[in-house]
Amino acid sequence: MSQLVGIGAVIAELREEFPELSVSKVRFLEAQGLLAPVRTRSGYRKYSQADRDRLQYILRAQRDHFLPLKVIAEHLDAMERGLQPPSLVDPAPQPPAVEPSATGAADPGVPVDVRISEAELLRVSGLAPAELKEAQEAGFVTAGADGFFGMSDLAAATSVAGLQSFGLTVRHLRGVRLAAERQVGIIDQVVSGSRPEPQARAAAANEVAALIGQLAGSLVAAHVQREYGAPS
Repeated sequence: MSQLVGIGAVIAELREEFPELSVSKVRFLEAQGLLAPVRTRSGYRKYSQADRDRLQYILRAQRDHFLPLKVIAEHLDAMERGLQPPSLVDPAPQPPAVEPSATGAADPGVPVDVRISEAELLRVSGLAPAELKEAQEAGFVTAGADGFFGMSDLAAATSVAGLQSFGLTVRHLRGVRLAAERQVGIIDQVVSGSRPEPQARAAAANEVAALIGQLAGSLVAAHVQREYGAPS
């Protein structure tokens, strides 16, 4: 856990870069909902390293790019959801890049807890709103209880958009979803009951899923190479 410090130490730490920073300025940002320091039992505010980094980001965005607090708040919300920090030159938040995978395995370099808004999903995947609705109704993409989507949803939406460029609609792809559901049934059969610890079950499920995805991808790739040859 990072060291918690008082507001005086925060101002002293940032004073060289922001000589005009004051207690009232920090309090104002807190009142606007941009900072949320922890409170001690006696009521004193304490700031973590994450709070200090957040404050530095806010102050730089105001000083160097004249961004209003509303836009800065949107940046901070995007970063909290695991998106790549927006460029202060191009302020649209960017979900991690998704590349189609022949194995079905998740990219270990991409955090799995990223939360993406519908607008972000549409922009990155290339789907139109009606196409996304169709993909949701067909079970390819599912929003969470909070209305946000995960990285697996972004990967599925990107794949659907790519396949549509070859003339394949969601209706044509239902067989892919049914095959995936059968693969999930195999995973459940292997994992259920044999590993009571949640972490062990999660590790086994992810490993089996990666192996099944690799096997399925290998079979498809082998067929394509036999029938059509390797790409030049």
